[in-house]
Amino acid sequence: MTDTGGAASAGYADERLRRWRLVLGGGPASDGTGYELAGRDAAMDRTLTALYGSGGAGGQPGRAGERTAGLGGSAPQVARWLGDIRRYFPSSVVQVMQRDAIDRLGLSALLLEPEMLEAVEADVHLVGTLLSLNKAMPETTRETARAVVREVVDDLESRLATRTRATLTGALDRSAKVSRPRHRDIDWDRTIRANLQHYLPEHGTVVPQRLIGYGRADRSVKKDVVLCIDQSGSMAASVVYASVFGAVLASMRSINTRLVVFDTAVVDLTEQLDDPVDVLFGTQLGGGTDINRALAYCQSLITRPAESVVVLISDLYEGGIRDEMLKRVAAMKASGVQFVALLALSDEGAPAYDREHAAALAALGAPAFACTPDLFPEVMAAAIEKRRIPIPEA
Repeated sequence: MTDTGGAASAGYADERLRRWRLVLGGGPASDGTGYELAGRDAAMDRTLTALYGSGGAGGQPGRAGERTAGLGGSAPQVARWLGDIRRYFPSSVVQVMQRDAIDRLGLSALLLEPEMLEAVEADVHLVGTLLSLNKAMPETTRETARAVVREVVDDLESRLATRTRATLTGALDRSAKVSRPRHRDIDWDRTIRANLQHYLPEHGTVVPQRLIGYGRADRSVKKDVVLCIDQSGSMAASVVYASVFGAVLASMRSINTRLVVFDTAVVDLTEQLDDPVDVLFGTQLGGGTDINRALAYCQSLITRPAESVVVLISDLYEGGIRDEMLKRVAAMKASGVQFVALLALSDEGAPAYDREHAAALAALGAPAFACTPDLFPEVMAAAIEKRRIPIPEA
């Protein structure tokens, strides 16, 4: 009789040793597993060693048997390593390893090499790094970098545009009330609330005396939206997503969209909104932050306060005049502007932000919170309809 249970148990134990060996590195003697890697596993181990070895950012060799980090200073060598990790790991893991390589081994400068850009797995974080290097980028690399950025932007736009347009079109139609709607255009929730005094208990129903309906879609501008984006280095992913959403909003005839980016200076990039790649290369990540100056410019753009939405995307680390910033927000809200403060527009976890300024905005009725790209259309729809903003749970 074959002992299938024992064979399965031995196979499970062997697989556990293999996984621990890949995690620990350093060779079977020094890691304590006694497991020798071969073939594909050994190649995977070499790619991990190059990045996560004990030698640190400088790639200095360690003691015998230890992992030592180092991809060297050669762009072709790094390009080969990038090809290896794409061969051995899924895309989501590749993106994490690329990010770690840039941070741990100081490879940002090598992103200026065309052959390396052609080898990377493009994602939002890579775009942020490229934008931060924009001013130092040689002409030989610029077109390759634009192609990488466009690949990411086109993917984001294809995923986000349809849902955003559908959500906001519905919100715009619902925000335009009419008093004599067609039957199919009646907003029954609002109609019932407006006629509760006409409830007939003997019939168990409401007899509406006034009908409220959705407005019919037309080509007129119904809302003015100003996206005000902090372009400090920590906001890189938010800048990418905001630029894509800005282009989507600008494509809707019923929304007049303005896009403003700022650090200590303010730049209006509205004219580039038909191409979010142009918007992104018009930003300059890094530098200080003057939110007050940016909001002063946004305030000057508002001509229809009751029909305007201002979205500030910033970690709120203000380098300008704090009290003036808060006064501007209060003044805009008092005039009828819907003001939304997003600490981040990205898929990342809880961002670092100025908690004192966030609390001050909340006291003004403008709560500040981080928002994922998936939630952004709902946030905008709520602002357009002037209803409670859907704030995610912390």
